[in-house]
Amino acid sequence: MKIDQEDEQTSLVRRWGLPLGIAAGVAALSVVAVTVVGGERAAEPVQAGSGGSPTSAAASSGPGRGSSSAGAGTTPSSAPSASAPPAVTVTSVTTTPIKAEAVGRVLSSCLGSDAARFHPVIAVRTPAAAKDWDGTVIAVDSAGQYVQCQTKGDRGSSPDVPPTFINDRLWGTGHIVEYFDSIGQPAGKGRYLSLGAGHYTSGVAKMTVSYGEDPKQYPVVMAGGAFFYSASFSTGSSTAKRIAAMSTPYVHAYNAAGKEIYNQKKDPQFRGTSR
Repeated sequence: MKIDQEDEQTSLVRRWGLPLGIAAGVAALSVVAVTVVGGERAAEPVQAGSGGSPTSAAASSGPGRGSSSAGAGTTPSSAPSASAPPAVTVTSVTTTPIKAEAVGRVLSSCLGSDAARFHPVIAVRTPAAAKDWDGTVIAVDSAGQYVQCQTKGDRGSSPDVPPTFINDRLWGTGHIVEYFDSIGQPAGKGRYLSLGAGHYTSGVAKMTVSYGEDPKQYPVVMAGGAFFYSASFSTGSSTAKRIAAMSTPYVHAYNAAGKEIYNQKKDPQFRGTSR
């Protein structure tokens, strides 16, 4: 993960932690090495996110903080304790629609003359605006090849060369979920923006995302075989390393019966890799 010099801390633009063998090839072929996803038939574009409320997965309660003294009565412990690190917390996961005319301009500036070949399936603004991004448009062509264009206003850009490089680049174990680009950047002092996208196969009925060690799961936008998630975080005075750890996304996929069929956190593809 890397961060900008914003927020008076070490700069950090997050990218997926790729297995080392894959990362070497990705770095050689793409301007920014990140993640992947494969094709599926296009659908009408999703113009709005699924709201800011978490789906399920209760957070576990923390341990008690008081202790009994050896004398009379019960008092808070007077023993020195290490101060807790600054909190990194999700403040919003709400996305908003990008108007159709703006979507056309985003794709044109992102893809040039190839824009006419692609049909948008997801087009949303993120919960907060970072220096370089304030939304994402995901589009697919007739061959099932996807592109992921980050937006800033009505302009679009892709770190991948060519933009279709995201296809068949990194599948999770089981070939259920494929990853496109996953990135993050400061969004003003004390704030951080995370976003990511990918592709899911036909057996997936629902997807969610969790962050860091927090078990709480948040909604994911799904359409046309593609998925997208984004979150803004309050970071306080946290270090870049802690922000990276606490904002790392983990994708979850469920079948129509509600059974979890994929959990990125348990995927050996992503264990022991650098994020």
